[in-house]
Amino acid sequence: MEAKGIYGRLEREFPGKVSGLKDDVFDPFLMVEPQAIVDACRFLRDQPELKFEILSDLTAVDFPKEEKLQVVYHLYSYTFRHQIVLKVGLPRENPRIATVENVWKAANWFEREVFDLFGVFFDGHSDLRRILLPEDWVGHPLRKDYVEQEEYDGISTERAPLVEKLLR
Repeated sequence: MEAKGIYGRLEREFPGKVSGLKDDVFDPFLMVEPQAIVDACRFLRDQPELKFEILSDLTAVDFPKEEKLQVVYHLYSYTFRHQIVLKVGLPRENPRIATVENVWKAANWFEREVFDLFGVFFDGHSDLRRILLPEDWVGHPLRKDYVEQEEYDGISTERAPLVEKLLR
């Protein structure tokens, strides 16, 4: 099914909760209201003519000028070989959204990574804790306003000497 058809199905099922289809790009996408993300994902997975069996990626993008973060869900159907991307806008201050871990188990680690690197809280997640950085790390490194610590546990975080060593 083409992106327009997928969008049409979602628009009928969730009136006023989906918008902004952009289908003239490599990865067609649409916007979903935060409170509808779980139901929309479950619908896309369970409808026999859609059958999005796979959450192939879940990430985030920081838009500091707009004061928002955007959570991005890449969905794929092996059965029908179609794809769609869902995007959800969240405020930069206290960004929260429901987990889709109960829709696709793969969301567990994807959401932990987004929590760790962007600071998005996934309500209802079974084990929301850092996955890459130590638990006592300060900040979220993929936010555009992140300022790196000069050291962590007495170890310099500066990479310039390492880069120079590699270039020799």
